[in-house]
Amino acid sequence: MYGNRRIAAVVPAYNEEKLIGTVIATMPDFVDLVVVVDDCSPDGTSAAALAVGDPRVTVIRHEVNTGVGGAIITGHRRAGELGADIDVVMAGDGQMDPAFLPDLLEPLIDGGREFAKANRFFSVRSFESMPRHRILGNIVLSFLTKLVSGYWHLFDPQNGYTAITQATLRRLPLDRISPRYSFENDFLIQLNILRVPAIDVPVPAVYGAEVSGIKLRRVVPELLRLLFVGFWKRFFYKYVLWSFSPIALFFFSGLFLVLVGTGWGIWVVVHTLGPPVASAGSVVLSVVPLLAGMQMLLYALMLDIQESPDSPMIIDYRRIREAGVPSSASPVPHRIVSPASASAPASASVAALGGAARAGAVPPDAAAPAEARLDDRACQSPDPHARRAPGSNAVSRGRV
Repeated sequence: MYGNRRIAAVVPAYNEEKLIGTVIATMPDFVDLVVVVDDCSPDGTSAAALAVGDPRVTVIRHEVNTGVGGAIITGHRRAGELGADIDVVMAGDGQMDPAFLPDLLEPLIDGGREFAKANRFFSVRSFESMPRHRILGNIVLSFLTKLVSGYWHLFDPQNGYTAITQATLRRLPLDRISPRYSFENDFLIQLNILRVPAIDVPVPAVYGAEVSGIKLRRVVPELLRLLFVGFWKRFFYKYVLWSFSPIALFFFSGLFLVLVGTGWGIWVVVHTLGPPVASAGSVVLSVVPLLAGMQMLLYALMLDIQESPDSPMIIDYRRIREAGVPSSASPVPHRIVSPASASAPASASVAALGGAARAGAVPPDAAAPAEARLDDRACQSPDPHARRAPGSNAVSRGRV
């Protein structure tokens, strides 16, 4: 435990047979649970994770490749079932230094924040080992994510080294968050809609033998689409549906005037090509709405920046739980893979076993299978555009 909180490390992994053991072995002692989610790796990632022999480890194997976001969501759900208070996401490729884990936890425990995120670009030297095209890409993507998510004080949005409270996770629509590469961006949008206070924590990246499998030609269009849709979704929920804010008034009025001014200007230019000369009135009808609309859009932008939720807040989540706020159920059924004599649907077995262990009815050693075996059936082909692929998970549990 850390700060009297039960800490769970969620470790998404895909083809990390060589590195997953090191990630688990270097996990700090104050981490109570390590949930490794093997996202249908064709290699021996699950076996390598179990081979470490750490009693804190729970290994979940997807039978369908859902993407890094889908693996993280599965891990968050399982950590919540096991009684975690705070979840920390640590990738299975060893790029996230566990020595900085307390820096991510402190703002949540003593700082009144609900979400903390690592930022690799905290000094001038942070960019020295990065190619120029990646520097430019990170700057552009960070600005677009600031604009879309509303977290103007956060940078490095693709950094997945994060910490979040389970209380906040229970408020999020996890089944509606993008499960693939754009997960981090969509996650920030959902957090901002709920006005969750977030903070950046300077954490240097660790680069080693890992290999990136990102295909830009597929990722970039998907990411741009999500950012466009996410902006309108955040704006509608936050500034229109839940409270019709002056930001919405400035934004929609400004947008209307900009479109009118631009459209009228184009009409004037087209009809004055050649000998005809535009009258002063026609020019004024084009320029004045355009300038006024741009001014209103700038006001809306300034107010949105001021709305960036970075201040600590205190929420009585006990009352929220007593009020019966439903938690999002996992859309992916799964089952426990244990000795051959024990095969039960996870929807019943996981709940019963986890509840009995927490209640003390099942000894810790009895809750763990004496010998785990993994289901290594081939993965189904994922749909890169699906938000959540149907399938199941194979779960191998260590002692919890």
